[in-house]
Amino acid sequence: MKTSIRIQLSFMMFLEFFIWGGWFVTMGIFLPSTLGATGSESAMAYSTQSWGAIIAPFIIGLIADRYFNAERILGVLHLLGAFLMYQMSVAENFAVFYPYVLGYMIAYMPTLALVNSVSFNQMTNPAKEFSPIRVFGTIGWILAGLIISFVFKWDAPESVAQGALRNTFLMTGIASAILGLFSFTLPKTPPTAKKGAVTISDILGLDALSLLKDRNFLVFFLSSVLICIPLAFYYQHAAQFLGEIEVANPAGKMTIGQISEVLFMLLLPVFFTRFGFKKTILVGMAAWAVRYFLFSIGNADDGVFLLLIGIALHGICYDFFFVSGQIYTDTKAGDSVKSAAQGLITLATYGVGMLVGFWIAGQITDSYALSNGGHDWKQIWVLPALFAIGVFVLFAVFFRSEKVEYKS
Repeated sequence: MKTSIRIQLSFMMFLEFFIWGGWFVTMGIFLPSTLGATGSESAMAYSTQSWGAIIAPFIIGLIADRYFNAERILGVLHLLGAFLMYQMSVAENFAVFYPYVLGYMIAYMPTLALVNSVSFNQMTNPAKEFSPIRVFGTIGWILAGLIISFVFKWDAPESVAQGALRNTFLMTGIASAILGLFSFTLPKTPPTAKKGAVTISDILGLDALSLLKDRNFLVFFLSSVLICIPLAFYYQHAAQFLGEIEVANPAGKMTIGQISEVLFMLLLPVFFTRFGFKKTILVGMAAWAVRYFLFSIGNADDGVFLLLIGIALHGICYDFFFVSGQIYTDTKAGDSVKSAAQGLITLATYGVGMLVGFWIAGQITDSYALSNGGHDWKQIWVLPALFAIGVFVLFAVFFRSEKVEYKS
């Protein structure tokens, strides 16, 4: 691959995840503090990610894979996203905000597949070439959080009280406009599927449902959906929690999770090879429970180190469960349904699982609201911890150990 193309793809990945990390984390603080949203309304806003994940395969399968170049659709979607981001920044209440965030996530979620398509189309050896480019996405996410906390200080309590987090939507809107225009300069990525009839089964990966006849895969599938319920608590309420108990620079501290994700991704092959798939995924599940118990006993003063450890566990929580799960799915699926199987797992987890998880998290958070506008976070965090333990036990008891080869 030419150096110029590698730079283009790296910049594309950087902006793609700079955009997501620049508003999605701090939205949990913005909604209640600036728009007066309830926990249930915050759940509705975060659930747009799931609706986007459910709708994305239709955009990719019906349009991107069949009629238009991927880089052009990427450009159009990000230009549309820039407009929607601006509308989100000026919304005065949740009723006005919600349609724009829903429209934005429907537009954004397909771009996650599109940036991969544009990248893979230029690679002769994706296994070696993709990771050095994809890591710039993680760098973008981290930098967005650091800019919010340490450059502009938009997440400081006094700034939040003045509505400064509106600027996060303006910042990411500008980045989205830049990526939208830049996308039209990316290498041409023509559609790969033949024009003609396409079924819903093809789009949603339903051909892979036959894998559920395998007991182990069924247990893994159900566990993957269920673990997304405690996962939703973190995405939806962690930043709100840190801001509410007045931990300094919450957006910046949340980037510790992305840093750990990179580090544990490097450790995953060693752990996976030495201990096997079952133990690896159980460690990932256990990490969710430990994280939430740490959140329940930590505080912004002498217990802040417990919160930081909980955030740093993100690498184990995500890599050891979800990345291992992708490898397991690839191993179990035959060549004819590999893509369908990955699509089915994505739909079930980021679509259905997290949709349910966001709703439950919102209901529980509302039920522990205090009269002073705060929340009883100790009780809130104990519940997803216990749920993660339940999923751990389910998987440990019913999944039979089997040899799975690590594939990078």
